[in-house]
Amino acid sequence: MVRNFQQKPVPLQVVERILRLAQHAPSAGFSQGWAYVVVTDAQMRKKVGRVQGEEDYFAERFHKFVSEAPVLIVACTSEQVYHERYREPDKLQKDGTEIHWPMPYWHFDIGCACMLMFLAAVDEGLAAAFTGVERATEMRSLLGIPDHYQPVGVISIGYPAPDRRSPSLKRGRKPFNQVVHYEHW
Repeated sequence: MVRNFQQKPVPLQVVERILRLAQHAPSAGFSQGWAYVVVTDAQMRKKVGRVQGEEDYFAERFHKFVSEAPVLIVACTSEQVYHERYREPDKLQKDGTEIHWPMPYWHFDIGCACMLMFLAAVDEGLAAAFTGVERATEMRSLLGIPDHYQPVGVISIGYPAPDRRSPSLKRGRKPFNQVVHYEHW
């Protein structure tokens, strides 16, 4: 996570490559219930930053890494799209009903897509940061996102600039010896 970006624009073809890679994320039933809003206009990025609470919270601890990033990708997912897909004939259970969802796969899938965007950004020589969307209704209204899509996060993307390191990094990484391995014969 980088929380400071140069004001150098990111070429559109780079953003398109990042989004194309995100389309290869897992998708339960190949539902593909994700959608993205790309924001590059400076005034709109400031508005997104305000919705994300940048004025209140981030400005005190970090740079304004939402509004100052040259590219914002608002990642959205639709539970409705998943339910519609799993009501199609090839996904119905034998009794004609939709499966019981053991967990909300739409959240897992959009998380995987976001991770692919992070990795793609790094491969392109860029940096990225993520902020979760708490004020979904306001974000939907600002960007014209349909009601059945849940904006889950804003990915800030750009060329990295000197950054204030998060105090959380002082905790360090957990060593691998804390991973428990099981073998099945």
